[in-house]
Amino acid sequence: MSVGSTTGKRRHPGLNLHESDAHPSDGEVMFGFWVFMMSDAVLFALLFAVYASLGVNTAGGPGPHDVFELGPAAMETLLLLLSSFTFGIASLAMKYRRGMALLQGMLALTLLLGLGFLGLEVHDFATLQGKGALPQVSAFLSAFYALVPTHFLHVSLGCVWIVVMMVQLRMSGLDRTTRTRLLRLGLFWHFLDIVWVMIFSFVFLRGML
Repeated sequence: MSVGSTTGKRRHPGLNLHESDAHPSDGEVMFGFWVFMMSDAVLFALLFAVYASLGVNTAGGPGPHDVFELGPAAMETLLLLLSSFTFGIASLAMKYRRGMALLQGMLALTLLLGLGFLGLEVHDFATLQGKGALPQVSAFLSAFYALVPTHFLHVSLGCVWIVVMMVQLRMSGLDRTTRTRLLRLGLFWHFLDIVWVMIFSFVFLRGML
């Protein structure tokens, strides 16, 4: 993948950081990362398709109106949207070199918001099980537990990735390697945000109508 611009100056693929941050190997790395992101998008598309086809088959068990609560789901949406905002500020702090303290602070805040999201989801799963809404009860619940916990697992991995990047920033500073890794982490985190908005709209809001 070419990283050259029309002016002949080398730029970073995916996000224009600084010309000094670009490297000939970045194109191949970004291409591989986009292949991973596309495969993840296909995975979630399949899970959404399964939920769309099985979501009405409750087999006499609890349906969406019986098990879903919009309040906690809306709060989880708000936390993820805020985490994307704080990660955006971290990306700008990295691009314009606003200092390590601001970058680390925004990453830490993003991590806290992500952990808050995970905590609310764990509470939701416990509430569902308390209502007898287990995966084996119906096709609707099986499809739900295939989709939402998969997103939960991705956010968990994203939180671990943030911790790893914070440690690398502390040990190695903001060099070219950490910059490009933060770029990929940002793409992954924003992707998870988009997927959750789709889950909130398609699963929770549609289920309560």
